[in-house]
Amino acid sequence: MLYSVRGKLIYTTTACAVVECGGVGFRCQTTMNTLKTLKLGSEVMLYTYLNVREDAMELFGFATKTELDTFKTLIGVSGVGPKAGLAVLSELSPEQVAMAIATDDIKSITRAQGVGKKIAQRIVLELKDKLAKTLTTDDGFAAVSAGAATAATGNVPKALEALGVLGYAPSDVSGVLATLDSSLPVEQLIAQTLKQMGRQ
Repeated sequence: MLYSVRGKLIYTTTACAVVECGGVGFRCQTTMNTLKTLKLGSEVMLYTYLNVREDAMELFGFATKTELDTFKTLIGVSGVGPKAGLAVLSELSPEQVAMAIATDDIKSITRAQGVGKKIAQRIVLELKDKLAKTLTTDDGFAAVSAGAATAATGNVPKALEALGVLGYAPSDVSGVLATLDSSLPVEQLIAQTLKQMGRQ
């Protein structure tokens, strides 16, 4: 319903930003990582997600499309609500979330406030299962095979897996990864791929 809001940032707290658009202030719940990029009084643009419940309508805002996509992926896990999703993304960047899931790093996820071991394990389990199903489709195998020789060397396979956690199909990213230096750290491979795809 609401894709984004653009306007003057008129107010912030540790958990939200208010963006004035056409005389109307939109209160967006957000992450610490997004808040760090915003300056009070400046014009900002946030990608938004509207959560409709029986007793309330909540608007969430994010500085990048990648952060929004990761938030939606996280809250798609059973038992993970918007509050937990924001907590994880306040502690970790989208790239770090993807890496934590791809490497079974439950400890990093539990650093998020209010996110215990059981929730962290569920996030890792469900999203790795989702990724495995993506990679075992015919298209997934074809995309990985078509990623050129570099797709099977260095840190590229880990980056491919992590990007899958963020919701990117192998066919979308393997071509870009094949053009990058496979010896780069995984997080750099992820960041450069997202940048080239114009999604960051």
